[in-house]
Amino acid sequence: MTKPADPRSESLRDATQPHTWDLLVIGGGASGLGTALDAASRGYRTLLLEAHDYAKGTSSRSTKLVHGGVRYLAQGNVSLVREALHERGLMRRNAPHLVRDQGFVVAAYRWWSAPFYGVGLKMYDLLAGSLGLGSSRFVSAAEALRRIPTLQKTALKGGILYFDGQFDDARMAVTLLRTFQNFGGVALNHAPVTGLIHDSGRVTGARFRDTETGQDHEVRARAVVNATGVFVDDIRRMEDPLVEPMLSPSQGVHVVVDRRFLPADTAIMVPRTDDGRVLFAVPWHDHVVIGTTDTPVPQTSHEPRALPQEVDFILRTAAQYMDPAPTRADVRSVFAGLRPLVKAAGGTDTKALSRDHVIRISGGGLITLTGGKWTTYRRMGEDTVNRAAELAGLPQRLSLTQALKLHGAFRESPESQVPDSHWKVYGTDASRIQALPGAQAALHPSLPYTEAEVQWAVRHEQARTVEDVLARRLRALLLDAQASIEAAPRVAALLAEELGQDAEWQAGQIQAYTTLAQGYVLA
Repeated sequence: MTKPADPRSESLRDATQPHTWDLLVIGGGASGLGTALDAASRGYRTLLLEAHDYAKGTSSRSTKLVHGGVRYLAQGNVSLVREALHERGLMRRNAPHLVRDQGFVVAAYRWWSAPFYGVGLKMYDLLAGSLGLGSSRFVSAAEALRRIPTLQKTALKGGILYFDGQFDDARMAVTLLRTFQNFGGVALNHAPVTGLIHDSGRVTGARFRDTETGQDHEVRARAVVNATGVFVDDIRRMEDPLVEPMLSPSQGVHVVVDRRFLPADTAIMVPRTDDGRVLFAVPWHDHVVIGTTDTPVPQTSHEPRALPQEVDFILRTAAQYMDPAPTRADVRSVFAGLRPLVKAAGGTDTKALSRDHVIRISGGGLITLTGGKWTTYRRMGEDTVNRAAELAGLPQRLSLTQALKLHGAFRESPESQVPDSHWKVYGTDASRIQALPGAQAALHPSLPYTEAEVQWAVRHEQARTVEDVLARRLRALLLDAQASIEAAPRVAALLAEELGQDAEWQAGQIQAYTTLAQGYVLA
């Protein structure tokens, strides 16, 4: 059987053709992929370069919610909430295989809690308008316990039921990549930008290194977008080493536990924790994600690590609302992500920093996009491409992404839909993967994934490493870090077969992944 052509090699060839791109987008997270897709769907010739892997950073480490931001409403940021709720509705409509409605209960243990939070959540419903997911309402203690049998019963008065969205963040990134490619866009991962190219004081391209071959390349573009999340200041310093930093990064931590701690489909929302944040316990891929924290960090890292006090805070808060409550021994994985919060005055608490996206254009024309969140990725991309087209003098074309169905989206007919299982994230591609020879071969007894999905990830989704597969194409690293370590040798063997690599390469991949994944195992 003839092996399919290596898609990344084709992308490298296309990326290095001697022509000028309309847009070069640096960064393959939510903001970069959203920008690249918006540009390509308008017909602009677009190249995206990602230093590591798509959604390697913050974009695969979220709370897995598509939401308006209940606590931003409490802060009085009505315009941000309205925009996010609108985008939530579009995301639900355009990616039904990845975004689903999620019910939440705000448990009331004081007589005034339900009416107090009920008023705010009714405002939340009104701001969503015609794109709302369901009306919030009061529920009795009995109904709250029916929806969440593991809710703390003592002194429970009832609660408020409301609705938001839930999704798989890294799979959304891969879906945006596939949609971008469907429009003729070219994307390359494991291709860090090493410098910017200047002509007459203007940024007109970039140099990048292909980490697989070690070769350096140059690309030219009419507009260059820096969408590297918490690393935007690194790219900005390539243009001006003395530029003032834009960001004040904050770390958010989550723990993942077994579904028995939240056996029903309804999630828990804690509206105000001891440190003034919101905490969620959300069912996700037959597990439960609990978080998050908000800890200022002095520097950025590609692999941020949870602090012991952050994990203790999450478990301590969860114990106030869950019975039985998870302990450290129950944690299957712990992960941390960094938020690209736009700098504020000294001493400002990170909970109060701007969650709005910001577009800044340098004197040399480098367009930097940062801030925002997954829910507003589409709007961020649209705004950025509008600015880039104006700056570069490109033909003015309207954005198409408001009504653009993403790759794999189901048709309207119910029979075309994949049942709710781990296969659903592939949408209409699921049947093609299930037809591969390895579709019945499980990678690990504690994980839902198959060998066919590894083959698919290499052939169609640019997966190049064991980490690419187990952390982001599949979500094994977050569901059960130890099980993912045990699955790594088989994944390395499958990758080696697909990529033509030898035993030494496999051993290096297993070692690298094991070292990384051990940081997700709670000691």
